[in-house]
Amino acid sequence: MSFPVSKIAACHIAPVWLNTAATIEKAIAWIREAADNGAQLICFPETFVPCYPVWTQFKSPVDNGKLFQKLCEQSLYVNGPEIFAIQQLCAELKVLVCLGFNERSRSSVGCLWNSYVLISDDGKILAHHKKLMPTFFEKLIWSHGDGHGLEVCDTKIGRIGALICGENTNPLAKYSLIAQGEQIHISLWPPFFLTKRPEEGEEDGFGHATMIRAACQAFEGKTFTVVCSNFFDDAAREFCKADDPANADAYDLVGQSTTLFIGPDGKPIGDVLKDEEGIAYCTFDLNKSVPCKQFQDVAGYYQRYDIFKLTVDRTPSVPVTFLEEASSKIEYPSP
Repeated sequence: MSFPVSKIAACHIAPVWLNTAATIEKAIAWIREAADNGAQLICFPETFVPCYPVWTQFKSPVDNGKLFQKLCEQSLYVNGPEIFAIQQLCAELKVLVCLGFNERSRSSVGCLWNSYVLISDDGKILAHHKKLMPTFFEKLIWSHGDGHGLEVCDTKIGRIGALICGENTNPLAKYSLIAQGEQIHISLWPPFFLTKRPEEGEEDGFGHATMIRAACQAFEGKTFTVVCSNFFDDAAREFCKADDPANADAYDLVGQSTTLFIGPDGKPIGDVLKDEEGIAYCTFDLNKSVPCKQFQDVAGYYQRYDIFKLTVDRTPSVPVTFLEEASSKIEYPSP
């Protein structure tokens, strides 16, 4: 039995802030660059298109209306032309892409989800996931997701699963992927996430927490893990400071999240990017996860299925279901 060895790319890049068309153009350019460098899987961070709404960490909800409206206007339908353009590119270049984006609803002009799609090397959407539970201030922006996207996909480079940001803290969500034979785990992250105001000289606790969560998934599942974070560039920083001058100092103090890779033993491997925009690369040799399973396999012999039972509902949630027999419809004459 032999498993694939593949080159993975994680795009530690900034969107063109609140500009979907320009951000998709940027994504296409970076996908081409990563493909030219031999990457077979190319990952983008949490809500890369058109941005992660960092302003909700500072501004009062009553002051967020205009930016929320702009975010809604620039968000994507999962079956819209922007995602389709990435699908076509994947088919052309024969690469897989995981893309985080703000997803619009066709049932409500004000409903958004924090979502990702995993696109195959023939341009098909393999997985479409909406973040199960927005975290902390994120509840001001995004609706609850569903279990439909809790899926591990069989690809030519291995079995791939992904979770968004704080979902990587949810033991049941993580195990639901591990139990599907996940070999490559992608975690998508924002440019920064604050639980209190930043202070000069203070260590960034979010980076440490991210590393713990990523290493935990890798070590427990014996998976190769991608940590792909947004980059907060000068243009985004100046936009936020101009929009919210009262918090300009805080925007200057926030640090950058880190993009990196972790092996099945829980140790970092490959490139690391933090304070500069770019693409991080790493080679995943999935054969190296096999020996790690010998001493602990939480989806195999190291689990007690007779004691623990986990049921996951992967039914997509919809706002309404109409039951109607075609034979009962009334035919109305037309003039």
